[in-house]
Amino acid sequence: METNTTEKKRKPWVNWALFIATVIVVFLLGLLANSVIERRSEAKLYFQMVSEIPEWEPRNEVWGENFPREFETYRSTLDTSFRSPHGGAGMIDYLDKYPELVVMWAGYAFSRDYNQGRGHYYAVQDIRQTLRTDVPQPGTCWTCKSTDVPRVMNEIGVENFYAAKWSDLGHQIVNNIGCQDCHDPKTMNLRITRPALIEAFQRQGKDINNATHQEMRSLVCAQCHVEYYFKGEGKYLTFPWDKGFSADEMEAYYDEIEHVDWVHNLSKTPMLKAQHPDYELYRTGIHADRGVACADCHMPYKRDGGMKFTDHKIQSPLANISGSCQVCHRESEEKLLANVLDRQHKIEELRRITEKNLARVHMEAKVAWDNGATEDEMKPVLQLIRHAQWRWDWVAAANAVGFHSPAEALRVLGTSIQKSQEARILLTEIFVKKGVKTPVELPDITSKEKAQQYIGLDMAALKKQKSEFLTNVVPEWVAKAAEREAAMNK
Repeated sequence: METNTTEKKRKPWVNWALFIATVIVVFLLGLLANSVIERRSEAKLYFQMVSEIPEWEPRNEVWGENFPREFETYRSTLDTSFRSPHGGAGMIDYLDKYPELVVMWAGYAFSRDYNQGRGHYYAVQDIRQTLRTDVPQPGTCWTCKSTDVPRVMNEIGVENFYAAKWSDLGHQIVNNIGCQDCHDPKTMNLRITRPALIEAFQRQGKDINNATHQEMRSLVCAQCHVEYYFKGEGKYLTFPWDKGFSADEMEAYYDEIEHVDWVHNLSKTPMLKAQHPDYELYRTGIHADRGVACADCHMPYKRDGGMKFTDHKIQSPLANISGSCQVCHRESEEKLLANVLDRQHKIEELRRITEKNLARVHMEAKVAWDNGATEDEMKPVLQLIRHAQWRWDWVAAANAVGFHSPAEALRVLGTSIQKSQEARILLTEIFVKKGVKTPVELPDITSKEKAQQYIGLDMAALKKQKSEFLTNVVPEWVAKAAEREAAMNK
């Protein structure tokens, strides 16, 4: 009887507990349902176009009317304050930092001026201001600088675009890299707007239209962040991928077609100049092997209220470790940063050894020529120099100081050092034959100014010429572009 009485006394408490628990569950379910409805509404509103975007609309602000979150993050690339030990968003004068480069590029426009790019928002401004564009350049040089490029290619044809003079297209190319370069204006799907990438895949028997969405999140970057060359008299933009993506395979491709970017002023070597083979180096690394796309690290997803969207502040992942690296890696920010810098420090150390060797071998080759070396004697030396500098450049010209594939970067730099040393051994044999005292005495190139003076550059005259161009020509381009865009608004 006592047991039954106790159970009866407890039942009301149990009932109340059940009632309260039910109320809480119903309340939470209501909140969840409300949240789902809100997010569905946000998603529905998100894809309602405020204004229609024309097929080849180059103005990023027009796209921004429909996609304000993406546009605001894109505009934040104006901020170039982020710095890391090996780079960042701000401009770095690489010739001042590494004066050996001046000698390595003697006879080529890069010996005049070579700065780290400040990011997509500054692409048009920086190409106008660089001293390299005072050398007559083809229209091909505009290809990756602006959303106006697909529009102009559509209007005048791809071949005519490449064959035009760089200066003749200046009034057409005014909008910075942005939305049109990667997105279809009707569906917002990722798309390829530069034909060179499509053509490179076609030559490999691949249809880029079959790429997955995740693959496209790297391929839109591969339109520009790649190695390329200007083919034939029409300066047709071409990717040297027919034999493969590695430094060795592209080197073999160039040797087979006997491509030469310029002949070195000092060593007389038929040289190759790498551009920025980020995609190729990335493909040899662990992230590509695991299916990680460029955008996963450089444009990670973020949330604003109920909306998940891609952060269009394209930047170093080191500026946002929690949003990029820690999505996959569970270590602390401090540990992850230390891991990255450790690899970059080692690559930088080896790269500096490579640069010093290359500058020296170019100068030593000049000494050999000056002392009567023959073309037959110098031919194997020049081939080694060509390959050594190409391999250095394949790593150095890519962004991230080799971090996209540290093991491959170190391997390629190692082969560069080997080849430059083999060239120097052959030069020593020539010096002995010609009675040249070794080690040969070389000039002081410990600063950019000294190196540029040594290779014969009149920097004061070049800077004056550029100043006149920026004062007289560029304002005319801007005025013509403003007239055209005003007509588009009518």
